[in-house]
Formats: sequence, C-alpha cells, structure tokens
Amino acid sequence: MPDRYAVVGHPISHSKSPAIHAAFAAQTGQDMIYEALLAPLDGFAATVGQFRAEGGRGMNITVPFKEEAWRLADRLTERASLARAVNTLSFNAGEVQGDNTDGAGLVRDLETLGCRLATARVLLLGAGGAARGVVAPLLESGVSRLFVANRTSSRAEQFLEDFADMLVYCMPGVLAAGGWQDAAAAPYDIVINATSASLTDETPPLPDGLYAPGSLAYDMVYGRGLTAFLKQARAQGATTLADGLGMLVEQAAEAFELWRGVRPDTAPVRDMLRAATPPLA
Repeated sequence: MPDRYAVVGHPISHSKSPAIHAAFAAQTGQDMIYEALLAPLDGFAATVGQFRAEGGRGMNITVPFKEEAWRLADRLTERASLARAVNTLSFNAGEVQGDNTDGAGLVRDLETLGCRLATARVLLLGAGGAARGVVAPLLESGVSRLFVANRTSSRAEQFLEDFADMLVYCMPGVLAAGGWQDAAAAPYDIVINATSASLTDETPPLPDGLYAPGSLAYDMVYGRGLTAFLKQARAQGATTLADGLGMLVEQAAEAFELWRGVRPDTAPVRDMLRAATPPLA
C-alpha cells in the first residue's frame, strides 16, 4: 500500500498541495498518495486523529489550523516553537512532531529570485502568523536590517519582544518595529507583504520612499495576479514583483524531504504551476 499524506484546512478545495506532492512523488519515484481533507472548524484534532489511526504518515496544515496544530504536536522543532505555528505534522514512533517549513520556503524562493539576503534590508509587513513563520529563517539568512511594520505599532513591538533572544543573538542593533508610517526610516531591498490585505484586494497605507534601487516587492498571497500591494509597489518604485507561488512550492519541498528523505527539484513544478496562474503584469 502506498504511504498516505494529506493537507488539511478549511476551506481546502483551492489547495495546490496535492498536485505539487504528486509531481514530487513522480519525480523521485516515491510510492505515496497525497490528498486534501476538509476539517470542520471545530473538528481539526478529530480529523488528524482519524487520519493517523488509518495509517497516515504526515500532514500539511493550512488556514485556519496552524496554531491549533502547534498545540496538538507532542514535539516541536525549534523553528515551529519560535513561530508558534505548525504547517507540517509527521507521525513517527507513536508521537506527533510539528514543524514549520514556511520560512525556509520563503528564503529559498528569495534566493531563486536572485536576492542577496546576507546584505539585504528587509521590511516585513504584518505581525501575525504568516510573519511569525518566516522571521527566524530570515534572521538566520543574515539579512542586514529588519523592520517589522504593522497597523498597530504596539503589536509589531511585541512581535519583536517575542523573538528577543534570537534577535539579539543574530542581529544586534539593526532591528526596529512600528506602524506603517514608521517604516519610512530607510529604503529597503526587499519588502514582504505578510498581511492578509491582498485576499480582499487591499493594501496597507505605506509611505513613499520604501523601495531602494533594484528592490523586490514580495506578496505571500499567490494565484491572484497583480494584487493591490504589487500595484502599489510598482507605482512606488519596486524593480521586481513576486507572489508567494514559489514559496508554496519550496515549503512543500521542505516538508517532502522531511517525510521521504529526498529533496525534489522544485523548478519544473514551479514552472508547471506558474503556467496556470495569472501573470504578474
């Protein structure tokens, strides 16, 4: 029998994860199946428990269950502990291990896009779960400056306090947080939208002067073409625009390697999905 894996969320019919993992399995010769499971909003733990009881080997977790998955896991990786959110569960030796591959996926995609993270000045928009999942890998990549901006500046400041030990260790003296207008303190090489604004075709009220020459505007939302955030970024001087499709594929590859012990080639899978996605133009 093939090994079983799944992605669970609510809603879930839009998920591209089954197609991604099917492509990875075919490419690497893995005997596995991967399905999408719709969990009731009050039935996440039961859905995971049933899948595990039926012999499931692992699950990806999407909205709105990542924080609940963090609480459900018996053991957490360091990056999941820092993020306080889990997007990958592995069922091993009678325990549930929780991991978060989102940040690693973002960093790999940024590198694919040609970003020199070791010298990059980064503006991260948002202080919610999406932002939490990517901060640690961004810091570990050696970015030279990080500013966390949020609609409520106090929440952005608390966000940095939650990561205080790691932040001081990795980046003493090059961190700041505040509201949207506070972000104007310096131009940035990379501006990452980790808010949910693009889901409603809105954008944070950002000041002018954020984008340095050669800069990248990156929207974590994918599959919506030129979002309001990316339109704003282009008008304000961003050189390159990108959505989160590459991050989706790269975080999936990270989970696939955790489960199967082999790293798939993401380029053909990313190209396959991009061909079926509205262009960023």
